[in-house]
Amino acid sequence: MVFAFACLCIFLAAIVRGYSGFGFSLLAITSLSLLLPPAQIVPSIFMLELAASLHLLPGIWRDIHWRSIGPLIAGCLIATPFGAWLLARVPAPPMQIALAIFVLASALVLWRGYAMQRMPNRAESVAAGAASGFFNGAFGIGGPPVIIFYFASPAGAAVSRASLTMYFLATDVIGLGFLAREGLVTGDSFIRALTFLPPLTAGVWLGARSFKAADPAVFRKFVLAILAALALITAAKGIAALA
Repeated sequence: MVFAFACLCIFLAAIVRGYSGFGFSLLAITSLSLLLPPAQIVPSIFMLELAASLHLLPGIWRDIHWRSIGPLIAGCLIATPFGAWLLARVPAPPMQIALAIFVLASALVLWRGYAMQRMPNRAESVAAGAASGFFNGAFGIGGPPVIIFYFASPAGAAVSRASLTMYFLATDVIGLGFLAREGLVTGDSFIRALTFLPPLTAGVWLGARSFKAADPAVFRKFVLAILAALALITAAKGIAALA
């Protein structure tokens, strides 16, 4: 029953990932945290994120906004070591709550129609990447800053989704490297990742197929709703841990 529950969680999170380009890590980590400590789960989830990105990459390659990827990754490289250090040594709840408040407020602003008239400049891109890298290293949840970055820009649904997929592919490689340095990547991490690969593959395929028929306006609303839901889940985890 425990194994079936874990596979179902991975499958449902993978559907969201295949459709929107994000959301897998937080959904999977939140559900699997009922079974295992986050420090054991996060490395395996990074491996599954890599598999999901590689599965999607051939279909989205032409839509990637390459000019924004480099500065985002540079910022991520700068900040990820600090997040990984925190994951290994410092309780996460207060920072989870702060992240959730920021993400929820940003999602509400975007829902009300806010949008930038231009793509962010290099400094803004590096800052967004640094915020993402820090939270990715600390909680395995680096998506929100970059999701907000793309969906507040005029990039469009297909470009945003494709660029997020490429960005997560790079950041998961970076994150795994730093987690390995902290001694958090073990043989059990690989076994868990291989065990959950079939439900991941099925879920990503189903989500990606659904995206092809999605209306851009509906897709944007879905993304913001998922972003708000993830923020609430993160806040609830932080509050529960403090209680």
